[in-house]
Amino acid sequence: MKILKYIAVLFIAAVITQTAMANSLTGYQIIEKAVNRPAPKTQKATLTMTLVSSSGSKRVREIDQFTNDDSKVEKKIMFFQKPADVRGTSFMNFSYSGDKADDQWIYLPALKKVKRISSDSKGDYFMGSDFTYDDLGDRNPKDDNHEILREETLNGEECYVVSSTPKDKDYMYSKTITWVIKNKWIGLKKIFYDENGDLLKTLNVIDYKNIDGYWIQTIVKMINEKTKHETIMNLSNIKVNDSVPNSYFSERIMKRGIK
Repeated sequence: MKILKYIAVLFIAAVITQTAMANSLTGYQIIEKAVNRPAPKTQKATLTMTLVSSSGSKRVREIDQFTNDDSKVEKKIMFFQKPADVRGTSFMNFSYSGDKADDQWIYLPALKKVKRISSDSKGDYFMGSDFTYDDLGDRNPKDDNHEILREETLNGEECYVVSSTPKDKDYMYSKTITWVIKNKWIGLKKIFYDENGDLLKTLNVIDYKNIDGYWIQTIVKMINEKTKHETIMNLSNIKVNDSVPNSYFSERIMKRGIK
């Protein structure tokens, strides 16, 4: 009987160990789940971008945003509507499911031409905001080495905290640290360090919603910790899986807008 009990204890211990191993995730898997969490095929929204200076003065820009995702490439296009000095400006981003880098374009009415964003320019800041062009795309998890630092509660949510270090030593950030909500796979916070390893920016997700079964970040704030300049992005009037044809995503449409 003692032998049988001993065998039973070993069996239970083995099952528990295997279950724990099966439930454990690597840093890479956590970031991959966050990047690839379920998303609607199409999305329409109004994006309000508020730029806040260190003195507290504000500039507000209103943008129409459209997204179409066919699982191979996510296409996003933005049309600036207000204020008058940026009206007619548009930006387009293609993020690919494979290893191909994002393609990005911007149209500036004063120049009357569409400019492709080169890889050397992706560290530039987008329209006076605290987001670089690279921040607006989807970084491939394979481009970084990921390490789980800990698990902790942030804003009432159980999160994995993952450190990501770029494999390319010349990348604009030397390291990022991301808080990812367990099971929802939403990035709740992200810290960026510059090339010298100094704290540069903090991204906080202020609000997120479940819209028709999809978790969507609706309000995010990026803070430049050195200049104390802030950018708040607020998505409203969100409609998912509505009609957003592929014809919206072209240089011709960037120039003339959607009629």
